[in-house]
Amino acid sequence: MAKEYIDFETLKYLLYDVHQLEEVLDQGRFADHDKESLDMFLDSVKEFSDRELFPYIKEMDENPAYYEDGKVIVHKQVEVMMKKGGEMGLISGTFDYDAGGLQLPMMAYTASAFIQDAANNHLPGYVGLTLGAAELIVHFGSKTLNEIYVPNMLSGQWGGTMCLTEPQAGSSLSDVVTKAISTEEGYYKISGQKIFISGGDHQYADNFVHLVLARIEGAPAGTKGISLFVVPKKRRDDNGNLIPNDVTTVADFQKLGQRGYCTTHLGFGDAEDCRGWLVGEAHQGLRYMFLMMNGARIAVGRGAAAIATAAYHASLQYAKERPQGRKLASDGKKNPEQGQTLIINHPDVRRMLLQQKVVAEGSLSLVLLASKYFDLKETLEDKADKEKYELLLELIIPMVKTYPSEMGAQAVSAGLQVLGGYGFCTDFILQQYHRDIRIFPIYEGTTGIQSQDLLGRKLLMENGKALELLTAEIMQTIQNAAKYDDLRIYATKLGEKLQLAQKVIGFLVGFAQKGDYERFLSDATPFMEFLGNITMAWIWLDIANHAKNALVTGEKTHSESFYESKIHAMKFFFKYELPKTIGLAEILMDEEVLTIAGEKELFN
Repeated sequence: MAKEYIDFETLKYLLYDVHQLEEVLDQGRFADHDKESLDMFLDSVKEFSDRELFPYIKEMDENPAYYEDGKVIVHKQVEVMMKKGGEMGLISGTFDYDAGGLQLPMMAYTASAFIQDAANNHLPGYVGLTLGAAELIVHFGSKTLNEIYVPNMLSGQWGGTMCLTEPQAGSSLSDVVTKAISTEEGYYKISGQKIFISGGDHQYADNFVHLVLARIEGAPAGTKGISLFVVPKKRRDDNGNLIPNDVTTVADFQKLGQRGYCTTHLGFGDAEDCRGWLVGEAHQGLRYMFLMMNGARIAVGRGAAAIATAAYHASLQYAKERPQGRKLASDGKKNPEQGQTLIINHPDVRRMLLQQKVVAEGSLSLVLLASKYFDLKETLEDKADKEKYELLLELIIPMVKTYPSEMGAQAVSAGLQVLGGYGFCTDFILQQYHRDIRIFPIYEGTTGIQSQDLLGRKLLMENGKALELLTAEIMQTIQNAAKYDDLRIYATKLGEKLQLAQKVIGFLVGFAQKGDYERFLSDATPFMEFLGNITMAWIWLDIANHAKNALVTGEKTHSESFYESKIHAMKFFFKYELPKTIGLAEILMDEEVLTIAGEKELFN
């Protein structure tokens, strides 16, 4: 296995230098935190991950979670993750002090979770979903629900899940049929099935608190009739003892990757004795769930960025150690008497490594930026500023979830290629990363769903105001880059891509204006790739701006070669990745329609 799984120096550079975490710390909510205290927190997370997470990633893949006698059995490190997660604030980090949290900025929490994800992507989800479930109760639940459930969840004694998907519904939540029947005792009787429930059961939690979407008897059809319930695996009796609540673990799915992270099938009310408690108001369940979804989608992008990062470091280490072939001489021939060279000296291997680097580091930067927008929209007092960052966050969220997931999978595949035949063998970790990352384009809304959200909703929201705000942010970066002679050409290229984006968007929106929404959204996924690529070029130009500024002013907190490596990576992105937008634009503005179902069946 690789000796290292992240570049801690790059993480801190992006956190403090590029995205200016200390600007967020100026907000009153974070008055008790400073750079030194957060560094100590991140250092402790890194030390914990080195000791308790990274050494077990291969073992958890080889000994996956499994179902036996109505229970799911998981690796022993899940117990360490839950207990230490509670003790270290890895569950409660972003919560208010009043709820037992640390009031950490989302930026700092994201950085800490990124370290854990990169060390062992099979473990952080257990605490991450407990956090998400507890967050729903804190925001929307009654005082009683908060008192009963939240302390035990934040301590890691009880696990938490979010139960949306059903066998017949999949991503179509309007088709949810899990039933809730009210009773005079104040609870609801719950019945139904939920599938693909991550962390839904294991032997290392005393209880599980399921946040379940269900339809109250007589509720309106569609998404407007869905409510949210707390449905524990065990409920308290009149004496305060935990007793079964008729929640059954039906099975655990055996998966391609993330095999140590259990994914369960749950049954509710098979014996007609499953009790659930309404969270907030009736028929508002989907709205509540989706108010938390931005955090969940940042987490998916973060996890994919982390796996891509770990894969990059494993590939890089191999390339620095593996001798094979010889360098070409000036006459274009190889000298067989010359000793073998390390494969990192071959241009094509360097190209693949650089592709991994720009995807991994760029994705991390994008995820941290989204976390900053999240912090600012939550803490700024000026209404206009809050609205600005809320709109920016809403617009980039689909890209934050999708770019690291889709391009991260491609980057890991390139890493496997660096290892050649060994990349396909279980002796090396790349094949596992290749399998582990494949779920990320599916998690929390597939790429197709994110793409339709971006093009169909986010781009047009408030008459395109979010897009105007993002364009202004990109233009500011372009202006900053134009001040430096050797960055000006890249600033110009990005400006040209903004103009191309306007042309493409104008073409597509024309279909929406005519009411032809199926045609408007039929190429939403190529559009996601198109706009995501341009957004990442902006991310990289911003990174290069900060690096260049440090070199010019002499205000360096890192070595000269460190800054030069960031500028070189930006140049690589602009040469090898950004030009892909030309072909995508051609696809998007082609009048021919080939994917909308017609009268003739074409799949014979």
